[in-house]
Amino acid sequence: MNRCGWVNQDPIYLDYHDHEWGVPVYDDRLLFEFLNLEGAQAGLSWYTILKKRDNYRKAFDNFEAKKIITYDEKKIDELLHNEGIVRNKLKINAVITNAKAFLKVVDEFGSFRDYVWSFVGGKPIQNHFNDLSEVPATTEISDKMSKDLKKRGFKFVGSTICYSFMQAAGLVNDHVVTCDCYKKIHSLK
Repeated sequence: MNRCGWVNQDPIYLDYHDHEWGVPVYDDRLLFEFLNLEGAQAGLSWYTILKKRDNYRKAFDNFEAKKIITYDEKKIDELLHNEGIVRNKLKINAVITNAKAFLKVVDEFGSFRDYVWSFVGGKPIQNHFNDLSEVPATTEISDKMSKDLKKRGFKFVGSTICYSFMQAAGLVNDHVVTCDCYKKIHSLK
């Protein structure tokens, strides 16, 4: 199988690339999870976070925002001692802050999906890159998304994180054209 050049041969990474990365996501809870995991990645590799994803789901109540907003100091301390996640206090507190902001966005827009997908006009952007070197780290849209998320109180949502989120959640199709997943994702428009 032809794949994007960033994928290593670990089965967990292959499965993520082949079945998740770039597939449009419309579920609010999953979008919230993706956004927070991308934030957790800051300064690290996605592979590191991907290997810890199940631990993150357990530690953060499957990214159920209504549960996360109830976290107290005892829970935060528990998370800081959880070896299955990145034990960074700023990143842990960001998930709690983001849960509060997420629920406000849901109240305002009816869903997080409607809010997030509005940045791309409701449908995935279909890029046509021949080589990984052509794939940007940020775009005008990720800049706009980052600025708006920050304005709404979200943390760890810089433009690079937002673009990675857009790639992961299928707001953009950044599989290179020689990758077998490119056409599969392209047909999901």
